[in-house]
Amino acid sequence: MAEVIGKRVLDKGWLAARSTEVEFTGIQLTTTNPPSVPTSPWMEAVVPGTVLATLVSNKLVPDPFYGLENEAIIDIADSGREYYTFWFFSTFECKLSNNQHVDLNFRAINYSAEVYINGQKEVLPKGMFRRHSIDVTDFLNPDGQNLLAVLVYPPDHPGSIPPEGGQGGDHEIGKDVATQYVEGWDWIAPIRDRNTGIWDEVSLSVTGPVKIKDPHLVSTLFDNYERVYLHTTIELVNKSNWVAECSLNIQVGTELEGNLCSVDHLQTLHVSIPAGAHIQYTFPQLLFYKPNLWWPNGMGKQSLYNVEITVDVNGFGESDLWNHHFGFRKIESHIDSATGGRLFKVNGQPIFIRGGNWILSDGLLRLSEKRYKTDIKFHADMNFNMMRCWGGGLAERPDFYRYCDIYGLLVWQEFWITGDVDGRGDPVSNPDGPLDHDLFMFCARDTVKLLRNHPSLALWVGGNEQIPPKDINSALKNDLELHPYFESYSHLGSSEEELSPVLKDPSQYLDGTRIYVQGSMWDGFANGKGDFTDGPYEIQNPEDFFKDDYYQYGFNPEVGSVGMPVAATIRATMPPEGWQIPLFSELPNGYVKEVPNSMWDYHKYIPYSKPGKVHDQILLYGTPKDLDDFCLKAQLVNYIQYRALLEGWTSRMWSKYTGVLIWKTQNPWTGLRGQFYDHLHDQTAGFYGCRSAAEPIHVQLNLTTYFIEVVNTTSEELSDVAIGASVWNLEGECPYYMVFEKLNVPSKRTVSISEMNYPKSENPEPVYFLLLKLYKMSDERILSRNFYWLHLPGGDYKLLEPYGKKKIPLAVTSLTSVSGSSYEIRMSIQNTSKTPDSRILFLSNNFIQESCNQDFDMSSLESHMPERKKGNSLFQRTWQNFSREDSGVQVTEINGTETGVAFFLHLSVHDSNKDQKDGEDTRILPVHYSDNYFSLVPGEVMPITIKFEVPPGITPRITLSGWNYDGHTVL
Repeated sequence: MAEVIGKRVLDKGWLAARSTEVEFTGIQLTTTNPPSVPTSPWMEAVVPGTVLATLVSNKLVPDPFYGLENEAIIDIADSGREYYTFWFFSTFECKLSNNQHVDLNFRAINYSAEVYINGQKEVLPKGMFRRHSIDVTDFLNPDGQNLLAVLVYPPDHPGSIPPEGGQGGDHEIGKDVATQYVEGWDWIAPIRDRNTGIWDEVSLSVTGPVKIKDPHLVSTLFDNYERVYLHTTIELVNKSNWVAECSLNIQVGTELEGNLCSVDHLQTLHVSIPAGAHIQYTFPQLLFYKPNLWWPNGMGKQSLYNVEITVDVNGFGESDLWNHHFGFRKIESHIDSATGGRLFKVNGQPIFIRGGNWILSDGLLRLSEKRYKTDIKFHADMNFNMMRCWGGGLAERPDFYRYCDIYGLLVWQEFWITGDVDGRGDPVSNPDGPLDHDLFMFCARDTVKLLRNHPSLALWVGGNEQIPPKDINSALKNDLELHPYFESYSHLGSSEEELSPVLKDPSQYLDGTRIYVQGSMWDGFANGKGDFTDGPYEIQNPEDFFKDDYYQYGFNPEVGSVGMPVAATIRATMPPEGWQIPLFSELPNGYVKEVPNSMWDYHKYIPYSKPGKVHDQILLYGTPKDLDDFCLKAQLVNYIQYRALLEGWTSRMWSKYTGVLIWKTQNPWTGLRGQFYDHLHDQTAGFYGCRSAAEPIHVQLNLTTYFIEVVNTTSEELSDVAIGASVWNLEGECPYYMVFEKLNVPSKRTVSISEMNYPKSENPEPVYFLLLKLYKMSDERILSRNFYWLHLPGGDYKLLEPYGKKKIPLAVTSLTSVSGSSYEIRMSIQNTSKTPDSRILFLSNNFIQESCNQDFDMSSLESHMPERKKGNSLFQRTWQNFSREDSGVQVTEINGTETGVAFFLHLSVHDSNKDQKDGEDTRILPVHYSDNYFSLVPGEVMPITIKFEVPPGITPRITLSGWNYDGHTVL
């Protein structure tokens, strides 16, 4: 029986063993002496994964991300390379029919390997970022049972770790074409095996006589994007010894509901391929009229088409097939004359870049589609529109890019050069990059072929804070030269004749559609000249982000700050001695220095003070008593810090800045700096500060001028909108309320509306709350809601400590939908401490859904609302809304007798079968919230949607905590 044409992934049933403990050769392992069960020295292997990931999985070494356990694992510099040289073994079934062929594919191995299959040996060349494909057709056993063994060697130059640590250790890893973070950085401890292993997908590809390789899809757009051409070039390999007469088919369709697909184009062509030949074939271009375009997050829908290519061979039938999701879009950029920053355009529309720096999902390369989906979705939830894949990390994987395509995240992909390892540092590193420049270029070209069809991929960059060596830089510039259609940021002509036949088809280029920038601080980034002008990376005074002299250049590729996670994460990732909060040491100049414990130091904690410039931002709320108090106050600072950072940049959109990328969005281990969610996938409050600040339409307070501003990053003018601004004191009173009506805000603009007069009034409160709401006057629906807690100049937030003892009542109404292991909970939370003030408009928070990300519908709670009757309270109407839809509505009331703002509410999901008192981490992670760390003024109602998955047999419970709440189970 013939094998099915196509790819089969080999990710199950792998075994591994240290090479020095295996007495057989690769030939023996795949003929006479195969391991059959995980018996010493063989163990179950993590594939894809690394040696260290396998050792951790088998509990042969401690978890290097827990406490100081990484220090208990021997480093390759001390053990020698042989200690981390491992065998990986598996079996597979494959029995071919006549004229079928099979390739064994390794999408990436670190660093080199010997492959044995049924006693036959193949040597794989070096390089972490290259694909390997072996034709094993002649190696298969007649009975279809096949044995596979792979001996994987670590990088040639794993280096050693100086006692003082540093960026990239002793920099030796830079001699290889590999990840550079593995020797340690100021945000991660060293990875002991340097990521040795089969770290990406292993697969079999079964074909007929002719195989399809590396299709390249390119779209060109004309007539104001109404007319689009799809260009396609493929490589075809005839593995037979006779001329193959082939029918090539390309089909382009749009996925509809379920498994249905509409076919937009179907083209069939004939080609003859000589025996044993490897040819390139370019399809005639396909015309699409008014196609659905792909847009970045916040600008429109992420429309994707399915492109399927098949080759049929006369006398055989279908020989191979390939498919890929593709988006029609045009990405352009140029150096903006007004700001000096690089300005990006997508489909002709300028896009203000607000995004983050990305290292990788997991430091041990335990990469999975599920984890990638969560990671990328989190970035979309924050309203980000770009991710920068930093040069010391990975050339990211197709799964990463697939979810960036789906969620609309533009990607800046760097190659494997960093200033610290390639030209500076202590000791000063080698500026000439890896030893083998040809290997670097082979890996670079192969990476381009792997990733170039993803619409999310926006630009290539040579290196981080450094440019590649001269010959590599020249080769990259040449190989990534733009096709003439993509050279200008202005539109090309609108007639078909201008698709000149003289020009080489753009799909015949290696890429040809995206710019190449030689380094992260060159050509429109930082000062554009390569001087060290990114950063800073420490806590800042929130108001400083709005000042004229804060950052002088148009696009900052790296600006970073704090990132303390919640207390539950500290307890889950450190033993009790790591639960001690920092000591606060007052210096002679009046500033306070934080002195963290040794575990926090090891996990790269960054303090919430910068003596001499920034007073400790946690102490503004009073001296923390314990870990829970410290982490709660840290979340308050996280929220303010990152919201102010993005609002400060957006305040000067186009007038001073074209974009900013935060260093960094997450940690690939249990780090304690620069993150919006921790390695366990629990979000910090900074996540929601970013989510607020990066809204496509946003109302904000300029913390320097105290003017209210409206940000409109969309392509449509805002007309007939209004702003309601209300101030609330700690007694729950509203001493100030102002409405600014009949406002118009042009597209792609930040507009200053009016100064907030409250702080200048008589007897202002030393600590107060400000609620801003931008709404449409026609239907009173909310476009943007923004809540601040503020103190007078020179003051602090210490009055919030006694305020936390106030008991403010809440009513929580929830409706749960379950589908298999997936939960969706729609929740309505109301501050019932006071009858709604008739002056304060729109306490029901009926949001307009502006985002194109449809995972959360903030207006869904209104969609089933019955006709409103006079006298119905907001709470009654919300309850009626739920009860009409489902009888499983649950109402929970949190009692309280005092009036005030329900401050800094935080929802979390837990396993109801676990007992938190026993020290277990009861959280269910990850969870997607439509909002969190929010506050409600008296009478206000907030709709919240919560989505998550649970393992079988787990019953979730929802807990609500806050500044005034110790933790209440609300579902």
